[in-house]
Amino acid sequence: MYSPSKRRKKDDGSSKPVRKLDFFFAKQTAKAAATTNGAPKKTDEPVAPQVVDPSNLTDEEYARKLQEEWDREARGELQTQGQPPKEEELSSSNELYRDPSPPATTGVNSSNTEEGNPTTKAEAFMPIIESAAPKPKSNTLSLQSTATEEDTITANIPFDQSPLEFDPSKYIPDLQKHWTADGGRATYALLTRCFILVNSTTSRIKIVDTLVNLLRTIIESDPNSLLPAVWLATNSISPPYIDLELGLGGSAISKALKKVCGLDNAGLRTLNNKYGDAGDVAFEAKKRQSFTLRKPKPLTIKSVFDSLVKIATSKGNGSVEVKQRIVERLIQDARGAEESRYIVRTLVQHLRIGAVKTTMLIALSRAFLLSKPPNAEFETRDSKDLAKLKKEDLAEIYSRNEEIVKASFARRPNYNDIIPALLEIGVGDELLIRCGLALHIPLRPMLGSITRDLGEMLTKLQGRDFSCEYKYDGQRAQVHCDEKGKVTIFSRHLEVMTDKYPDLVALVPKIRGEGVSSFILEGEVVAVDRESGELKTFQTLANRARKDVLIGAVTIDVCLFAFDLMYLNSEELLNRPFRERRDMLRSLFVEIPHNFTWVKSLDATSADTETVSSFFKSALELKCEGIMVKVLDNLPNPDLLEELNEDGTPSLPPTPKKKKPTRPKGKIKTTTAEDAHIDEPKKPGRRKALLSTYEPDKRLDSWLKVKKDYSTTSETLDLIPIGAFHGSGRKASWWSPILLAIRNEQTGTLDAVTKCMSGFTDAFYKANRSKYDPDDPENTNVIRDGKPHYVEYNGGAGWPAVWFEPQEVWEVAFADLTLSPTYTAAIGLVNEDRGLSTRFPRFLRVREDKGIEEATEAEELAVLYRKQEARPRKEEKEGGEEDVE
Repeated sequence: MYSPSKRRKKDDGSSKPVRKLDFFFAKQTAKAAATTNGAPKKTDEPVAPQVVDPSNLTDEEYARKLQEEWDREARGELQTQGQPPKEEELSSSNELYRDPSPPATTGVNSSNTEEGNPTTKAEAFMPIIESAAPKPKSNTLSLQSTATEEDTITANIPFDQSPLEFDPSKYIPDLQKHWTADGGRATYALLTRCFILVNSTTSRIKIVDTLVNLLRTIIESDPNSLLPAVWLATNSISPPYIDLELGLGGSAISKALKKVCGLDNAGLRTLNNKYGDAGDVAFEAKKRQSFTLRKPKPLTIKSVFDSLVKIATSKGNGSVEVKQRIVERLIQDARGAEESRYIVRTLVQHLRIGAVKTTMLIALSRAFLLSKPPNAEFETRDSKDLAKLKKEDLAEIYSRNEEIVKASFARRPNYNDIIPALLEIGVGDELLIRCGLALHIPLRPMLGSITRDLGEMLTKLQGRDFSCEYKYDGQRAQVHCDEKGKVTIFSRHLEVMTDKYPDLVALVPKIRGEGVSSFILEGEVVAVDRESGELKTFQTLANRARKDVLIGAVTIDVCLFAFDLMYLNSEELLNRPFRERRDMLRSLFVEIPHNFTWVKSLDATSADTETVSSFFKSALELKCEGIMVKVLDNLPNPDLLEELNEDGTPSLPPTPKKKKPTRPKGKIKTTTAEDAHIDEPKKPGRRKALLSTYEPDKRLDSWLKVKKDYSTTSETLDLIPIGAFHGSGRKASWWSPILLAIRNEQTGTLDAVTKCMSGFTDAFYKANRSKYDPDDPENTNVIRDGKPHYVEYNGGAGWPAVWFEPQEVWEVAFADLTLSPTYTAAIGLVNEDRGLSTRFPRFLRVREDKGIEEATEAEELAVLYRKQEARPRKEEKEGGEEDVE
């Protein structure tokens, strides 16, 4: 027998009558009426509802009427049994529940149910019933509210207090009692509370304080959750040298939000256009969600981290579906909109809380200064005693611990190594021993300070012997080789590049001299012509395949230019002077021309101005980025003492002091010991002497970079903005980056040339977002039909979120022009398969004096590229003039 809806849809002319809802529930209605009429009336009984003829009601109206009667019956049954409805039974809960046994007094015609699977009345009409009447918990199937009982314990913890005032022991008993239902593990709500507070301030002091108090609470209450908490707070799940990536695209998040929060494509697009940030979109979607079909399972810090690891390790067939289910479960189990916000931000790896590596290391050093796990034996300091110290003394204590933790992490950049050690022994010299250098684990490289020009560099290094080295336009590499000849190569960002350079891997064991068993050295990998040794550009090197490269398939040859040695035969060399490390490198290793050699260098002093200047020019002529200047010895040169002060520091002009802002009268700022949270006090005195040791993960004046920059090329481009992408982080509500194009007179198209996100002010970003606003239906500056037919762009990194109506010309500076597989500008003019793009584009101004027909044309761009390629080969005439063709 057909159901009423199917019968009505079929409409095949059958003679069978179309039965309405009253037919199917006639017996139940009659029984209910008889019960009501036969029961003795009480004086306090409500007046019976007026009988309405069901034939005059629509199906939905009749269903609502039946639901009201069932609600009254349910309340009446409870009252006759002496059980008044409980408040929680009349309010919404978090789940869709169902009594496994069907009610005895309700039923549905057997023709409308599958055999052996009876369905209650409420189940049958669930989609159309939206009664606001309270329902008892038994014998009922209903959608429930997503609102959960507020976690007032976690929500009220003042993590943003000064760590010298915050006492975790006040909150831990209540927290642990609250966590009992969640397996005794620290809940993700604790982390969310910290993120909310951190995200609400721009003060670095407050950010560090909040993290310190969070870490202390976890250390003392649930130490096993500390490691996953640190990974989640630093927006990662593994160190860079371990290949463990989530591999989630934006579509996975979008699908999960649509499924869990009931959004459609239009609703999701509206939220994306309004907020930009995926976490904010999830916040709004979850906030608007009223009902759920499943009771959320409270998230713990460890369960969230384990879920991320499962996503990252899911490989092979069906992995996409597995990842999608995990994402949906995380979003579904997130309790409240705030948890949803940070779960999604974690999934897209853009947490936006400012807890960068340095901040986390500072927080860890202070947390273990004040707290320790239960049963740990290392010593801590009493916060009350620290609060009594002077600002300078407190800063010194903080600084000593911070240096130990930072140095340990720089040598062993993996929280999986440092956190267990901290939990066991705390912060001390033993930590440096446990987290020392190890083969096949990269240390963080030392960095050089940037100088404006040679004059500034020579001023900083007065009285010192230094080495000038070519700064090659290649890829910095850290090479590890053990006694068995196993080789691992890391990038400056600690990513494994071993598979990218199989030719270097085969070469490295051959460069070991007599007596060399194991080593860690550093150098620059540069594309070269194997026959002539001519250097090639970084763009050429970038065209080399990145993974699973076979030696026989290598078409771009490389040479390793070594410049430092940090580890030799199981001994660290970091504390040796640079001159000694360099001498060991050049004496104990074997040079192989055009394959492995040393960086070209020049030893000089600040008196050798002309020599250094000529060396810098020669570096630029050979397509190098500039030069690196490194102090050779820890002590100044005795022969240059006249350039130094009595204490051996350079005789530099005094640094001008900034004027202190005047304060209004009556407002006096008091300084307490708690204010000394981050920076050491700036004591008056001479500048700190420069050391020539290797300092991992530090940027010091003992290494200086002198590079060519925008000033070395006088050319600028006049480009047309044609589209833009959603900004992220602080720029989430603006357009950034902007897609720019040149003209192509031959084809009449606008050819994409670069994305620009540098040189803009906040005011410009706001004005530009308003000018190109796709949410304004009357805005004619945007194109709503997708990519215009006259635009050429391969979309290698994705398509713009909005396309602009071409109408402006922007002047853009750049460092170099490079060949690109993504951008189509001038394709076919300098290369048949690749167009041209810019390196380091920077917006200068809007050319209001130019129309788009006056923008840079493809042939002009090609001419600039040819001139750039020819520049290093120009020969100087006598008298210093150059040939200009």
